[in-house]
Amino acid sequence: MRLLTALLLLPLLAAAEHRSLLPRPREVRYGTGSLSLRGASIRLGSAANAEDRFAASLLRSALSLDRSTGSGPEIILRRTPRQIGNSPEGYSIKVTPGGAEIAAGSAAGLFYGVQTMRQLATGGALPEVEIRDWPALPYRGFMMDISHGPMPTEAEIKRQIDFLSRWKANQYYFYSEASIEIEGYPLVNPDARYTKEELRRIIAYAKERHVEVVPCLEFYGHLHDLFRVERYAQLAPVPYGGEFNPHHPGVRKVLENWIGQLATLFPSEWFHVGLDEPWALEQLGSKAAGVPPGQLYIEQLKTVSEIVRKNGKRMMFWADMVAGARIFTKYPELISQLPPGTIAVPWHYSVERDYTPMVEPLRKAGVDVVVAPAVWNWNEIVPSFQTSFANIGGFLEAGKKEEAIGLLNTGWSDSGQVLYRMSLPGMAYGAAAPWQAAPMDSSSFFSEYAALVYSGSAAVQVAAGLELLTESQEAFGKALGGGTIHSLWADPLAPHRLKRVQAHSPELHQARLNAEEAQSHFRRALELKGDPSTIGPLLLGARMLDYLGMKYLYAAEMAGYFERLGSRPDRDAVYLLIRIQSASQNHGLIQDLLDGISELKQPYREAWLAEYRPYRLESALGRWQAEYEYWRALQARFQEFGSSFKTGDRLPPIEDFRPKR
Repeated sequence: MRLLTALLLLPLLAAAEHRSLLPRPREVRYGTGSLSLRGASIRLGSAANAEDRFAASLLRSALSLDRSTGSGPEIILRRTPRQIGNSPEGYSIKVTPGGAEIAAGSAAGLFYGVQTMRQLATGGALPEVEIRDWPALPYRGFMMDISHGPMPTEAEIKRQIDFLSRWKANQYYFYSEASIEIEGYPLVNPDARYTKEELRRIIAYAKERHVEVVPCLEFYGHLHDLFRVERYAQLAPVPYGGEFNPHHPGVRKVLENWIGQLATLFPSEWFHVGLDEPWALEQLGSKAAGVPPGQLYIEQLKTVSEIVRKNGKRMMFWADMVAGARIFTKYPELISQLPPGTIAVPWHYSVERDYTPMVEPLRKAGVDVVVAPAVWNWNEIVPSFQTSFANIGGFLEAGKKEEAIGLLNTGWSDSGQVLYRMSLPGMAYGAAAPWQAAPMDSSSFFSEYAALVYSGSAAVQVAAGLELLTESQEAFGKALGGGTIHSLWADPLAPHRLKRVQAHSPELHQARLNAEEAQSHFRRALELKGDPSTIGPLLLGARMLDYLGMKYLYAAEMAGYFERLGSRPDRDAVYLLIRIQSASQNHGLIQDLLDGISELKQPYREAWLAEYRPYRLESALGRWQAEYEYWRALQARFQEFGSSFKTGDRLPPIEDFRPKR
């Protein structure tokens, strides 16, 4: 009996000795041996095509194998006549001390097997193992917002696609309001759009990695970039508005033109048309059209659907259930009027106990659903990974229960200041989660992710830094209220903020300590030759959180000086606390803040240009300059006041010194 128990435990004990795989395969059985990669070569099975050769090349590079035929063992990539797990993307892996094989029924399956084998390799060897794996959901996407904020370069978009494919994502949604070249509209974002040729190159690059680029557009609201051009201003309910007036006679012409051009550009069968957040629908749109709001909305949806279908595509749209304009909560009767074949995308980004109410009404009506959580980052200095992981996991659970066909992890850039390389862990999480059958383990994710992305000791440092960075971000968000990027630029001496800071001083103190400790880990990871292109932005995020803590703790400290001094203080006390301690140009509190914001500005600029085009950079940097000017003005006021104050004079409250923003 003991022998039997020991034999049964052997696979479990062997698995515990190996690094975790992301996403987790459905069936894994480790042996006790290993396959040395010394002299190994890769061989393709019969009838290999260009896609298979690409997968082989990718594996050869990842395993650092020589292109020539090696004298050692073979790794065979083989197509099978049957699918694995009844999925065209399924694959199997078998590694023995004598060789290895990846088998799949499709090129995509071989590609995903290659990605898993990459993760298996350590120390110049592969562990003895048998794996069978296939996805839980057939559609696993990420959406990149390139309209609200910065515009990623073509190279950065390709980098994102390559990264996502490592975690087995198979869709990349290109979110554009008016940021793609449309012939006949030369005045719409002429300096802030992607050319059709750039899009074709991106689509081809993604296809090699079995990622489908899906257009994600807007054909109701979110079109101010169009309506701010004078010749199109009247297409909105009010001039220079944000959404179409569906009853304007010129609207259909625009819809047919744009949809026709974009349907030709994107080979994807799926065509996302937006239709979310028509904020003016009830107050302006309905009145301008003379039609009830619900009726006006469904009219526009059906018009867009007809044009999309005429162009041979399947329409997707954002379903505002409990988020946005809450269209389908206010007008639930519209669900039964959705055109056949429509894919609804209910979206919600906050953490909820149960996401079922956002999915169930659509599924009961027979509507196909793709659920859309998010990497919560658009109003933050660094992403809120706690919110992101809980949102992705919760929405995915409801989606699986209601038989959703996919998950679309969204990435927004509303604040116009997000550095997306900080969000890579959240992008990986959202790609892996809908593949694996079991729920993701968020508690171990950072260590598992870092071990697969970074090598050796650098991985340990990055994982520790991510944990501390997350704790710091969460604590600052709770203590200051609202998004941390907005707190970064807010007036810290405003009475309501000072009151909040004073009430949460211990939490702010600990949050800053965590940001400092995170910096230490990221710096150590860089010293250990960790990838600077991904660790550098995380280090910058930790430094920005550190500055955020300094700013508010210093503001509370200076406000405390005024309380300590009283209404008619001694001149020497005023000179010490206000003129020297607060405002000295050598080591005063305000000088620390001036130095801090100045020292961060250039690294932020460099990080921006590493990811994005220059478009909107100067607008973003204007906030950094305004922050500097705020502290410089306060320093000058404190210096003048501290030098001229006389004993017996009245001390004004600190609010009287606040520079105007």
